[in-house]
Amino acid sequence: MYKYEYYTESIFYQFEQTAKYCKYLGMQVFQKLDMPVSTDEFAALDVINVNEGICQRELAKIILRDRSNTGRILDSLEEKGYVERYVDTKNNRLVRRVKLTVSGKIVTEETSVKLRKYISNLPKVFSDEDKDKLRSLIIKFRESLEQEVEMKI
Repeated sequence: MYKYEYYTESIFYQFEQTAKYCKYLGMQVFQKLDMPVSTDEFAALDVINVNEGICQRELAKIILRDRSNTGRILDSLEEKGYVERYVDTKNNRLVRRVKLTVSGKIVTEETSVKLRKYISNLPKVFSDEDKDKLRSLIIKFRESLEQEVEMKI
């Protein structure tokens, strides 16, 4: 039985509120640390770093942005010299793929180091074990939502 009477008491609302705080904190941290990229740009760089040669559509699905927003993010990163796009084929179709440049790899690593250092100095609310459990639960919850949500990316 669902024990919460109001939507604002639900896990869905609590996740939404928590996600908003995380987004604002991320934007403030990136500004405070004078990062060379935005949070959205860094998310894209991080995904490309792990998935060299990813296509724009796959990237959009992972960062949960529509293709036009993903295109704008990639345009900005390309202007800054952090990514290169190239044409490839997949199932006999032309696909634009993305890879990091040397500068992109450097900025991704430097940004990651700054973020890890900053995050490690935040107050410790959870033990490492609790963080691992929470992360697993969040992933499990998100994956169950992915089965229900119809996204057009």
